[in-house]
Amino acid sequence: MSVQLEKLEHNMALLTIEVPDEDFENAVERAYKQNKNKINIPGFRRGKVARAVIEKMYGKDFFYGDAANIIIPEAWENAYDECEEEIVSSPEIDVVTLEAGKPFVFTAKVALNPKATLKKYKGLQVEKFDSEITDEDVEAEIKKELEAQARMVSVDREAKDGDQVILDYEGFVDGVAFEGGKGENHPLTIGSNTFIPGFEEQLIGRKAEEECEVNVTFPEDYHADDLKGKAAVFKCRIHEVKERQLPSLDEDFADEKGFDSVDEYKSDLRKKLEERKAKEARNKKEEAVMEKLVEQAEMDVPEAMINTETKRSVDEYAQQLRYQGLSLEQYFMFTGLTMEKLMEQSRPGIEKRIKGRIALEAVAEAEKIEAEQEDVDKELADMAEQYRMEVDKLKEMMGEKEVELVKKDIRIRKALDFVVDKAKEK
Repeated sequence: MSVQLEKLEHNMALLTIEVPDEDFENAVERAYKQNKNKINIPGFRRGKVARAVIEKMYGKDFFYGDAANIIIPEAWENAYDECEEEIVSSPEIDVVTLEAGKPFVFTAKVALNPKATLKKYKGLQVEKFDSEITDEDVEAEIKKELEAQARMVSVDREAKDGDQVILDYEGFVDGVAFEGGKGENHPLTIGSNTFIPGFEEQLIGRKAEEECEVNVTFPEDYHADDLKGKAAVFKCRIHEVKERQLPSLDEDFADEKGFDSVDEYKSDLRKKLEERKAKEARNKKEEAVMEKLVEQAEMDVPEAMINTETKRSVDEYAQQLRYQGLSLEQYFMFTGLTMEKLMEQSRPGIEKRIKGRIALEAVAEAEKIEAEQEDVDKELADMAEQYRMEVDKLKEMMGEKEVELVKKDIRIRKALDFVVDKAKEK
């Protein structure tokens, strides 16, 4: 097999791949064996018809299409491995020569990884992102933790905003009960806006074992067509009123959290908040630096590269949905999206990510940033822990290509750290 590469405009390339005629003949024979059981010729038992008989009846090229489909993926994979350029898109295949006794020739149009020209990457000016933690921040976090452990406690008083009421209800339109309008012992938090607008507010001031009527009007955009815009009366009976009670911030609470005192608990909480805020500030700084870096970078990103990455991203999302028991078709039905719309929505983020990576590759090249062996070992150890397997076993499973991808990712991250650390905050 021979491969010739011709570089085109906009970082595209055309690979001309020539497969020897004997290899193509082997593919034709494979195509015959795969299809012979499907061919029915009078006078012959199914699957027992000789290839020569089939070709005499239907033509010498009868199996050529299937043979091409067999050999193209194999030949393309070999060509991809042989190519010294970095291919970053799926191939656009076109058959050139498909004749008996001649080499099989096809072309593959692909995108090559573009290079970026950087005007400036050191000392990029970005906004300073605050990472300071105040006493108010700590108190707010404590309140969140207390609320997370709050209990709903029955109270003997009138319901107010924020309380939970346990009630029976039944709805009527023009004096007739409607389907889906009845519930028993239903817990409803006043102010949660989970019921029809105006319903919850009319429960304020009610007490346990009190009966009342709630008058509402269904919204015009209500999901049930027969109720849209209709006035309704709900007959309700309140069984119980509950209020949200927070635990006290005392030694017992601190002990439950694993600390000897409230002060120790607060100190640990502040430390965690400082770490979180510092990480958030770093992430914001990274995003701002990347925006500045890409703005001043010159690069010609092929459309085929963006399309391929967008398709790959959508495929990965579809796989995540399958893990959750949801097909892509079901997702489209629930959201009203289509494949075209999903691709369109995903594209801007993918393009931004691609440009950022290309710019960082240029930084790594300019600064001669490399992935040291200790970097690789640490990355593989982290991956092994994530996959819950031994590092040696992971290394056995990984080929040279996979290891090179790991090294490339490390170089990119180190390049990002470099430009962020060199950036100036104003």
